[in-house]
Amino acid sequence: MAITGDRAAKLLETGLGLASELSLEALLTLIVTHAVDLTGARYGALGVLSQDKSHLDDFITVGVSASQRGAIGDLPHGRGILGVLISDPRPLRLRDIRTDNRAVGFPRNHPPMKSFLGAPVCAHGDVFGNIYLADKRTAGEFSDADETALVVLASQAGVAVSNARLFREVRRHEEWLDAVRAVATGLLAGRELPAVLHVVTERARRLVEADVATLSTPVDGQLRIVAADGTAADELMGVEVPYEGSLSARVLAKRQTMLIGDASTSALLQPIGRVAGVGPMVLVPLTMRSGQLGVLATGRVSTGRAFDAADVPLLESFAEQAAVAIEYARTQQDLARLQLADDRERIARDLHDGIIQSLFAVGLSLQGTATAAADARLSDRIQRAVTEIDVVIGDLRSYIFGLRPALLGEGSLTNALDQLAHEFQERTPIATVVDVDGTLEAPLAAVATHVVQIVREALSNVGRHAGGETCRVSVRRDADAALIEVDDDGSGFDPGDVTPGMGLNNLMSRAQSLGGTLDVDSRPGEGTQIRIRLPLPTESRDRADT
Repeated sequence: MAITGDRAAKLLETGLGLASELSLEALLTLIVTHAVDLTGARYGALGVLSQDKSHLDDFITVGVSASQRGAIGDLPHGRGILGVLISDPRPLRLRDIRTDNRAVGFPRNHPPMKSFLGAPVCAHGDVFGNIYLADKRTAGEFSDADETALVVLASQAGVAVSNARLFREVRRHEEWLDAVRAVATGLLAGRELPAVLHVVTERARRLVEADVATLSTPVDGQLRIVAADGTAADELMGVEVPYEGSLSARVLAKRQTMLIGDASTSALLQPIGRVAGVGPMVLVPLTMRSGQLGVLATGRVSTGRAFDAADVPLLESFAEQAAVAIEYARTQQDLARLQLADDRERIARDLHDGIIQSLFAVGLSLQGTATAAADARLSDRIQRAVTEIDVVIGDLRSYIFGLRPALLGEGSLTNALDQLAHEFQERTPIATVVDVDGTLEAPLAAVATHVVQIVREALSNVGRHAGGETCRVSVRRDADAALIEVDDDGSGFDPGDVTPGMGLNNLMSRAQSLGGTLDVDSRPGEGTQIRIRLPLPTESRDRADT
């Protein structure tokens, strides 16, 4: 049937309007609105087909209020009369939808509908979706002219959808380039790795129009969320992802991307599903040259539309770039640590080869002067200065020992403390014994260098101020902590009358940096006891309990 008169003019105007709209979301609503206006329908909808053309992924409606849609519940999936157009994409016109034997009825709270008209929307020969119209206002059923006009409108819509899709692909490619550029710029600007990881999740979320994105990487033997952006991001930070029974575990095991229609119905767990209420998800593995694995996960809230197949390669390619960026950032951190180690070694070498030898030469010169001095009191003063220089040389050697932590890594904590006590005895007249609980070797392995530095600082205080004869160093287990004690029988002091110097301040700072506490017990004439409590790892406490 030919289209004439006002309807032909309206179709021409409609086609121009559809062609000028490049936003796919806005275009779909515009198509339904024009279809309702063109045919005089009370209700209209456009169902967007899933990638496999088996069901509806989205459903845009006109004529049904937001409260009515909420009362109806879930959007239709494409059964009954709606499914007829999916399986047989040809125009369909019914006088009364309720009497057709293919109908499955309306859900509760659905408005009553009688007459029906539907037509497929094709883009480049591919069925994109279907236009559904119901209840013609001015007649009992839709006419042949209505059907012809709808078919023309559907053809116009198909062209417009193709253009909008092409425009969307161009925009998304631009966003992909912008996302990669943002990550690279952050790295080149010297930003810290956590900040760069946040950029990765932020850009990934925006890239696929998700509500939340997380990045999980191995941390201390566990898979943990190290960056999050979007819904419930703060609650997700630091959450552990199970290595077994989770979607991420499946992705890591297969090293393949997973596209999830609704994570809330999956038997596998995932933190962003539980914490952020996510339904549709895309999980992409991150494989790095170092062998480490991670997972970039994006999700939409349970009421959001599903991800489509076009989102997957976009996110996968970005994840590849993100993995390179993370690897680069970690390499830079390793290089910085190596540079720091080189600097420490150089400082230690300069102290040993330059400063100590110079001080030793000054000491020898002063000793010679003391021997030649005629005044006994002057000779004694010079000799005391020589003794003080020897103490300073001993302290410098201790600092050099601290600047070379590699010396500690080759033996046990007990051996390192024994070596420290031996060097302390060589430069002071104080007899020193060491007692270490062997069961603490493994739990304290990660902080062994810090423990040795703490004891070194405490012994330095003993050598400078205590004036005692004996000193005892012990490392033992005390409930859920390691207790480090340094006791001497020296002159002691009243902690309330003394302003803490650098020695006690350094001990307190070191203890606090490790999550520990410092206690000083001393009385004039009764010696001093330094106690530092350091928390033990949870697994170490469990072994101690058993």
